[in-house]
Amino acid sequence: MKKLFLLFLSIILWTLVGCSTNDLGIKNEGKKQEASEKEVELTVSAAASLQDALNDIKANFEKEHPNVKVNFNFGASGALQQQISQGAPVDLFFSAAEDKFDKLVQDGLIEESEGTDLVGNELVLVVPNDSKKAIKAFEDLTQTDKISIGIPEAVPAGRYAKETLKKLNVWEAIQEKVVYAKDVRQVLTYIETNNVDAGIVYRTDAFLSKKVKVAAKTDENSHAPIIYPLGVIKNSSHPEEAQLFYDYLQNDYSMKTFKKYGFKGLNENGD
Repeated sequence: MKKLFLLFLSIILWTLVGCSTNDLGIKNEGKKQEASEKEVELTVSAAASLQDALNDIKANFEKEHPNVKVNFNFGASGALQQQISQGAPVDLFFSAAEDKFDKLVQDGLIEESEGTDLVGNELVLVVPNDSKKAIKAFEDLTQTDKISIGIPEAVPAGRYAKETLKKLNVWEAIQEKVVYAKDVRQVLTYIETNNVDAGIVYRTDAFLSKKVKVAAKTDENSHAPIIYPLGVIKNSSHPEEAQLFYDYLQNDYSMKTFKKYGFKGLNENGD
């Protein structure tokens, strides 16, 4: 009778241990699944000129990765760089100028190996569609009452514009007429609303507006190369997801989208 009782007790114990192990396995599996489906929000600080292309890319990325939400902070590259330097919680930086990007690399906020020069752009002189002034070249800006460019110290397009105007010996004659803007989109708005006679923006911005026309293009030798570097911030709160979006921005779909909005691929023979 005693042996029978011990056998019965052993069976009960083994059954309880088995159930506990199964429950533990189910719980662990549930935790793994929960972790893989955990919702993450990325913050991407990007140059204002990238706004339309990036919003298109974001929509497709979030369809493929529904647990990752991308939030953009668009603005002048200089202002964005300063925000990151001061500790703003950002996961990726997409600059319109190499020097703003390089500053973060030098400060140890971006690993040089975790960055890439992704796309390029061109600078153009634009006027309102209904402009009555005969502006067909940068030298004609001396005939204007007001011209808008981005703030050179903060807005790369503004710096490129000032470089060009100096190269063409026009800057001294027109600098008193300049209306400075916080970014290229504000320059474009000033032109579209006839608040200025002309402005200098990226080709991609002019490409998007039906209210302005291109009067002239800059010579590439008149200013520093217009290159957009992209990189992951070293102290990103979500490094895996940040790397995922970083890689996604370089795939075929994203590069075709950038080209659709007028950007140039830097490693494809100038396309």
